[in-house]
Amino acid sequence: MKNIRIFLFLSWLTLSGSLAGQTLLDSTRIHNLDSVELVERAFQAGVAHYGSVKDQVIFASKKNEIIRLDQIQADLSSNNMRQIYAKVPGLTIWESDASGIQTNLATRGLSPNRNWEFNVRQNGADICSEVFGYPEAYYTPPVEAVEQLEFIRGAASLQFGPQFGGMLNYRLKFAKPGVPFHFESFQTLGSYGLFNSFNAVGGNSGKFSWYGYFHRRKAETWRQNNDYDVHTAYGAVQYQITQKLSARFDYTRMNYESQQPGGLTDQQFQQDPRSSARSRNWMSTPWNTGSLDFTYRINDHSSIVWKSFFTHSDRKSVGFVRPINVRDTIQAGILAYHNRQVDQDQYRNLGSEIRWMWSYTLSGRSQHLATGVRAYKGMTHRDQLGLGTAGTDPDFQAEPGSFGRSLEFSTWNYAWFAEHLFQWGKRLKMVPGVRLEKIDNSRKGRISASGILQPETRNRLVLLAGMGVEFATSHQTSLYGNVSQSFRPVTFSELTPSALTEVIDPNLKDSRGYNIDLGWRGRWDDFLVFDLSFYHLQYEGRIGAYLKDSVLFRTNIGNSSSTGIESFIEVDFTRMLWKQVSGMPSIKVFASNAWNRSRYTSWDNPAIANDPAKSIKGKRVENAPEYIHRFGLSLENSRFSIGFQTNFVGGIYADAANTLAPNAAATVGYIEAYQVMDLTGSFRIAKSYLLKGGINNLGNSLYATRRAGGYPGPGLLPGQGRTWYLGIGIQI
Repeated sequence: MKNIRIFLFLSWLTLSGSLAGQTLLDSTRIHNLDSVELVERAFQAGVAHYGSVKDQVIFASKKNEIIRLDQIQADLSSNNMRQIYAKVPGLTIWESDASGIQTNLATRGLSPNRNWEFNVRQNGADICSEVFGYPEAYYTPPVEAVEQLEFIRGAASLQFGPQFGGMLNYRLKFAKPGVPFHFESFQTLGSYGLFNSFNAVGGNSGKFSWYGYFHRRKAETWRQNNDYDVHTAYGAVQYQITQKLSARFDYTRMNYESQQPGGLTDQQFQQDPRSSARSRNWMSTPWNTGSLDFTYRINDHSSIVWKSFFTHSDRKSVGFVRPINVRDTIQAGILAYHNRQVDQDQYRNLGSEIRWMWSYTLSGRSQHLATGVRAYKGMTHRDQLGLGTAGTDPDFQAEPGSFGRSLEFSTWNYAWFAEHLFQWGKRLKMVPGVRLEKIDNSRKGRISASGILQPETRNRLVLLAGMGVEFATSHQTSLYGNVSQSFRPVTFSELTPSALTEVIDPNLKDSRGYNIDLGWRGRWDDFLVFDLSFYHLQYEGRIGAYLKDSVLFRTNIGNSSSTGIESFIEVDFTRMLWKQVSGMPSIKVFASNAWNRSRYTSWDNPAIANDPAKSIKGKRVENAPEYIHRFGLSLENSRFSIGFQTNFVGGIYADAANTLAPNAAATVGYIEAYQVMDLTGSFRIAKSYLLKGGINNLGNSLYATRRAGGYPGPGLLPGQGRTWYLGIGIQI
């Protein structure tokens, strides 16, 4: 109840502030906000939203957050997501990967597993394993290389892809305009052997612009058996071919090797959350991705962008992956190990998108049409259950011919979308849109030595539609709302039986649903920024399994809905209390709050149809906390800054049945609510030198954010304990 009262108070404060701002501002100053980036306004909150149109994309009426990495208080050296996304309300974050490479994010009751409910992009190009069949993001760029994070909620389904979560784009840094050469280097040391090195150069020469970086991060980490070492290199070059035509190419190479400590039983977690019963489990994800862009400005009212991209990457793992209550050694007290299991994936993807933006004038107001087409080919080759060594090192080789499962998947995808921004008078904007998706999946191979799968192809043509409205309530505030359809294609794993005793429903369908947003956002003068919104997410056709004629039958089995409120407010008290703030330190306070109610509305399992005690209807969706509250306080001027942040996250269930007590393998059971505090600080020694440091998990809270049934190790996965870091940087 205490958390609910805090949330209601902050929501009231946000609403009353926006009402006061509306009263004080002269409504006659309302004007067309086309192409205005609100993140560039005088009030720098570190997070804001785009105006109506930006880079061939219509943002009007959509809930979106733009995070400027150079304006937030966060540990960038370890990709600390709870700090980086602190001002994005309602974001669920699994904190089980200390390396910062395999991030796990979700909103509104969706699964955070490797961001798979999002359309994840870098510089506008897909970077996940396979967009529809295996949409997991094994690669995350070092955020020291990121200029800004662009985050659009469910309404992104029309312009970018049908995912329920929306679109997440890492827009990387590039050459500074008009600067012949610039250099940036940041070196960080920290707890448990943390070493982070980021080095970047860029510049301009005539029609050429270029930028590149090299990054390395390694540590032994807070938990036992959790070493990692990651190397990332990136290069981008742009050439202005003519006054209207430019070309740009970028390429990323990442190599990652991580020891996986595995999960714990609940008893082990209580006794020593740093412990690990797995010392021989390793994962590696060599990642290659790149894109080639052509931008042509046809005239002052029309432009076109053609983007082609590729992913040529792998996922390799070796380890003993039995439940955590099964010993890794052959016999107790004898240091003799079982042979490990080797799994290998290869991802070979190629795609191309063309976007066209046309602007024209109607009734004295600018109107905008955004449309585009997409073609995509994804190929995945999967070898699993290979016989690995009995050693302890990261040896990903399997004995020849030992893979018990070998599969090939392919996806062809074609799409067309169109959205139109109609502006009526000075206040009203309406954005209807449609998207047509054609997705063809195929599968072939074997699931065991004798279990040959019949080749199968699934073809579908899906039409999505949506509508958005935005109404300017003042020069700096607006009401916004939209409804957009979404769908989630059946994934490769859902199309593939795990054994001969499992049957896939031939009529298995994609999950479908929609997102609704209704909110109020803006600024009051130059000292307050806010966004208060209501949402509803309907998710229909969830996939599950039940026993039918003595075999496990996988089919569409249930529906769920998520409803809640998200609010963000930040106040600069220095600007609020004093008009002349030159030279004075800025004191800012922010509150990012979310309340979420995610419930199963149906679960059509014939095996429990006549047993209400076993019904899942009305139970909470797994991994969906009912509240997420993040608060922060910062003090800063041109030379120094210090920030404090605290996170309150509600408890979750790990399964749809809402099992309270953990099982022996700790793969199901309730996970308690937790609180984590962080402290960050920086000091600019001179114009070009910067010291930065902090303490993560200041109170040394012992907490867990997830339970795993498989990788990165079955069981309860603890979050990181207290750690510190200190770095020095130079920018020339």
